[in-house]
Amino acid sequence: MRAVLWLFALFGIATASALFAGNNQSTVTLYWYPHRIDLSLNLFVLLLVLAFVVLHLALRAVSGLLSIPRQARRWRLSQKERAIQSALLESLAHLVSGRFVRARKAAELVVALESSVSQGGERLEYVGRLRAIAHLLAAESAHAVQDRATRESHFQQALVESDRRDAQDVRDGVVLRAARWKFDDRDAAASLEWLDQLPQGASRRTVALRLRFKVARLAGQARVALETARLLTKHRAFTETAGRSIARGLAIELIRDAHDQVQIQRVWSSLESSEQETPEVALEAAERLLDQGGLVPLSRQWLLPIWERLGAADGLSAPQRVRLVRVLERGFAAPDGAPDAQWLTRVEAAQMSNPRDAELQYLAGVVCMRLSLWGKAQQMLKQSLLMLKDAGLRRDAWQALAEMAEHRQDTNAATHAYKAALAETAKR
Repeated sequence: MRAVLWLFALFGIATASALFAGNNQSTVTLYWYPHRIDLSLNLFVLLLVLAFVVLHLALRAVSGLLSIPRQARRWRLSQKERAIQSALLESLAHLVSGRFVRARKAAELVVALESSVSQGGERLEYVGRLRAIAHLLAAESAHAVQDRATRESHFQQALVESDRRDAQDVRDGVVLRAARWKFDDRDAAASLEWLDQLPQGASRRTVALRLRFKVARLAGQARVALETARLLTKHRAFTETAGRSIARGLAIELIRDAHDQVQIQRVWSSLESSEQETPEVALEAAERLLDQGGLVPLSRQWLLPIWERLGAADGLSAPQRVRLVRVLERGFAAPDGAPDAQWLTRVEAAQMSNPRDAELQYLAGVVCMRLSLWGKAQQMLKQSLLMLKDAGLRRDAWQALAEMAEHRQDTNAATHAYKAALAETAKR
């Protein structure tokens, strides 16, 4: 279609030229005293076109002649740029293939070639980024072979180059690599200092969060590690299962590091609701609170969500059930921990709905004993002994029976119960 249009255009031009020049009787007279030149208009137009073409070609020839030095400089710069790019690719190839000495030499060659370009009066548009990346590659290669002096030298130069206006996007990478190197050197404090220098946006990137998590673990800063793990789980860097497991371990570590009830309550308040409802975390917090002489009602309040899961299909495992019973029993045995009406109702309702649950039977017996309901307590504890699988709970059940026998001055029953408790202790 395009060829047909061009053909029509040529026909049109030819027709217009024939109509204009075929019957054109006009003349052009040129006066140059004392001469007079008469030309036809057609010849004058033709000469004018020829003169324009000759002048245009002459100007282009002169321009080409004058541009030869500039083209030579561009050619030399192009050759040097090719050499720089080749050396940069070679450095990257050697670095990923584990030839670190060669990678460092290739990166230093990039810097040398760029310096020769600058000394020749030329300037690359990306000089800042190029020099920063080249020094960073050299530093990374030196770090891989534990050459810290060379690494620091190239790193400082990369840091300086990254301050250029055209290399601001490289600075985040330089700081991240510095933090990674300090982490590899097991210098957690210095690594955290570098990470703190990152802008807010860069510090929330997955790679920065992963590194901060590792550094916080190395430094023993469980709180920072927990906050970072939450962000990583939110960004899907961890799976939900892995994120919950990591958060659970860090929350338990924070609770164990608390040395008084105020610190324990502060740690508990800093936890998210999903973490507070994790059985291991709630049980650890309640145990630590009781260890430090904290309020027993508060510990029971923390355990209430765990207690409500006792009869659920995805409820507690056997060790968790035993531990929950032990923590509640310990609270009931405290001077200010006598079971109130609400907890008495909860325990009785749970025991009646699950009469063959040995742990609930044992806990109900303990509650009755604390409320001085000796007959009912003795009955439930004896029934639980037939079903309990945990040796520790069986020992405690026998010991509770012995105490009640002593209370009613039944020496034979107390002796028998104490012997049974010792036998359970020996089994453990």
